[in-house]
Amino acid sequence: MKALVFHGPGKRSWEDKPRPSVDKPTDAVVRITHTTICGTDLHILKGDVPAVEDGRTLGHEGVGVVEEIGDGVSNIQVGDEVLISCVTSCGRCDYCKRGVYAHCRDGGWILGHLIDGTQAEYVRIPHADNSLFPLPDDMNREAAVMLSDILPTGHEIGALNGEVKLGDTVVIVGAGPIGLAALMTSRFYSPARIIMVDPDENRLAMAKQLGATDVISSNPVEAILAMTGGEGVDVAMEAVGIPETFDVCQQIVRAGGHIANMGVHGKSVDLQLQDLWIKNITLRTGLVSTNTIPVLMRAVESGGVEPAELVTHRFKLDEIEKAYDIFSDAAREKAIKMILTAE
Repeated sequence: MKALVFHGPGKRSWEDKPRPSVDKPTDAVVRITHTTICGTDLHILKGDVPAVEDGRTLGHEGVGVVEEIGDGVSNIQVGDEVLISCVTSCGRCDYCKRGVYAHCRDGGWILGHLIDGTQAEYVRIPHADNSLFPLPDDMNREAAVMLSDILPTGHEIGALNGEVKLGDTVVIVGAGPIGLAALMTSRFYSPARIIMVDPDENRLAMAKQLGATDVISSNPVEAILAMTGGEGVDVAMEAVGIPETFDVCQQIVRAGGHIANMGVHGKSVDLQLQDLWIKNITLRTGLVSTNTIPVLMRAVESGGVEPAELVTHRFKLDEIEKAYDIFSDAAREKAIKMILTAE
């Protein structure tokens, strides 16, 4: 089979690899029909995730058809069309029993990280009963791919960790895919105002289309404090993963407010604790657990959220290297999310 393989920082290749097979009774092998590229994949290629080894197939999102199952799989059948969660869950360890699938003792974020991932013609999924979700026949497959990672991440690590509630003023710093997913899912909780911050006017235009009440392209701290009468905001979400954007969140959160960090950070940030300790703020970080996939799937089915609107570019799966080139230059190419479809 063909797969997109990591060969060290800045090196990737669409190449032949052995087709995976069932290794444990709880495994399934899925033939990929749709997948995408995540900002985390770019972080891996930059060398920000050193646990990813040379030879690893990248990717942790996708939809496909079950081709093979182990003897211990009971909820999934061969031929089922399924959504692949970006997080693998055994369903039995102490973390899984608490709903913290991100830290499953025999799973978590392993696809495209510690084991071969979904940017391939086939992928092996451990703990298939808990890590695959059968898809309704009428669900848009492009929307379904967004349920693998970015929509749950925006919801769980953004809206839920930020404790967005009725009447809040919310700022999301970074209008990339995760920031826009946080915008879409924050609207479930009826905040009064959602302000998007990004230097890219194209992404801010999309944010407006998706429901942002205000957009800011420059001098965000000054602008937000002016907009809030110097008070700051109830919820500040960081969706970039660099010290500068985290610092914006520290400067704009109001007393009693929340900072929700969604970005993947490759460098240390300077925590301004001398200013924050007295403000009674809550700071939360997190790796998505995808425990809200079922409720988000129902929201997509009902039309309550339309994540396929995030898709800007479409390619065949074997054009994935071209897709990476474009996604790596997202601002110039006006790219948000890619869909790669196997023939």
